[in-house]
Order: sequence, then structure tokens, then C-alpha cells
Amino acid sequence: MADEIARLQEQVAELAGAKPGDRTAEEVRPILEQLLEHLESGRLRAAVRTNDGQWIVQPWVKQGILLCFRHSETVDFSINSTFQYRDKALLPPQDLLARPDPPRIVPGGTTVRRGAHIGRHVVIMPPSYINVGGFVDDHTMIDSHVLVGSCAQVGRNVHLSAGVQIGGVLEPIGALPVIIEDDVFVGAQCGIFEGTTVRKGALLGAGVRLTRGTPLYDLVNEQVYRARADAPLVVPERAVVVPGARPARGNFARSHGLMLRTPIIVRYREEGETAAYAMESELR
Repeated sequence: MADEIARLQEQVAELAGAKPGDRTAEEVRPILEQLLEHLESGRLRAAVRTNDGQWIVQPWVKQGILLCFRHSETVDFSINSTFQYRDKALLPPQDLLARPDPPRIVPGGTTVRRGAHIGRHVVIMPPSYINVGGFVDDHTMIDSHVLVGSCAQVGRNVHLSAGVQIGGVLEPIGALPVIIEDDVFVGAQCGIFEGTTVRKGALLGAGVRLTRGTPLYDLVNEQVYRARADAPLVVPERAVVVPGARPARGNFARSHGLMLRTPIIVRYREEGETAAYAMESELR
């Protein structure tokens, strides 16, 4: 398998460097189909975790996904006059029922795009959308109105509550996607964007927003976590994060009592503590 992946990486690099018209559709399509199949099976991912716990992007994988757009015509996938859409021929919705272990997808408008991995015993409530390159690991719950953006990585036993937005990124190809590690609970209407990493077992209360420009205040350890030029914003393991506010700067802001929204770590979950108990105890 390693040799097959290495050869695929070489082929993607060759395609990326080729001029328009250098390759025929018959030459290109099998390479990109293989890339998409490996992404769907989980053998290939847009970002991987190293032995020291850090996440690194695989630019060539994202480059391959972009090539699917370049080398794919737009075709009509409409079923009837009620359900109409046109998209790239290589990136239609997956036929999840063709899998030997299809996930449970409740009816009501959910789409999993080609090239996304859905693990075993995943449950998806409607309507939700999982984009190309996205990875959703085993036993994860995806509630209604959830977006898992392109190349976003979501771990095992994760709960994405209603209205959660997990940002995606294809370009630049070196940009790290959003990472949600195992056993994370993400509350309703949260937004996690711009390569933010949420470590194992963290809990995000409803309405938390995390981006590269967001400072994360840790009341327990009296620290402020920020993204750096070479690293994303990282939510620590088992952190319980809730929406908070801090005073806006300047005399005008002070005179009007203006505040800026900011996430705050109020405590850390105990080993084995459920998300419901952690949030309830904090609210008390």
C-alpha cells in the first residue's frame, strides 16, 4: 500500500506540473479516481497526526483534490424538476448505500460529497453537508445543519451539535485544515475555522467561535493561547470552553461599556466525565 500511495503522489505531482492538453481525460481520470477512493476509505488523509501529537498537512493530497476540479467537466445530476443541480463530474454525492457498512443517515437533505471519509457507526442528521477531503471517524454524531468543510478532520466519538460549522480549506494547499480530535463535544451553533485544532476530550459550549485571530483565555492556568505564524490556535485537551467577553480598547469603547466576544476556558474535564455533567457543573 505504501508503494501505491507513493506512486500516486508522483502522478499527482506530474499532473500538477503538466500544461493544458498534455494529458488526455483517459490518462487523468484513473489517477484522480484512485485518489478519491483512497480518501473515502480513509487510507489517505489531507492532514495526519505525527508521533509527537502534532498535525501536519499533506499538500499533495489537497493538490490532487484541486486537480479534480481542473480535469472535470460540469454535468447535470438532476433527478427531476424538483431536485436539480449541476456539479463537477468527478465530485458527485457518494452512494453511501453501496458501502458494506453504510452510515445511518436520517432523511431530509444530507449530502456527503465524493472524496470524503465516513467511518463506521457514524450518524448524520438532516440537513448536513460533508465536503470533499473531509474525514469523519467512527462513532461520531453529526447533528442537523452541520457543515464539515473540505479537508476538515473529525475524530472518533465526537459530537457535533446542531448548527455547527467546521471550516474547510483547499487553498493554499499548505494550509492546515480544522482538526477535531477524539472524544470532543462541540455545542450548538459553534464555529471552528482557519486551521484551529481542538485537542482530545475538549468541550465547546454553545456559540463558541474559534479562528486564527481569536485569543483563547485560560482562567485555570492564567494563560492566553493564540495562533502563531507557524502554528494554529490550539484548544488544550479536556478544556471546557464557553463564550465570554472582554472590554474593548479605547476611551470611546470604555465610555459606552463596549465588550468584545471571546472564548474562555473555565475548567478542565475530569477523566471519564461526561460532557453534559461538565457543562452542568460549570453553569451551577
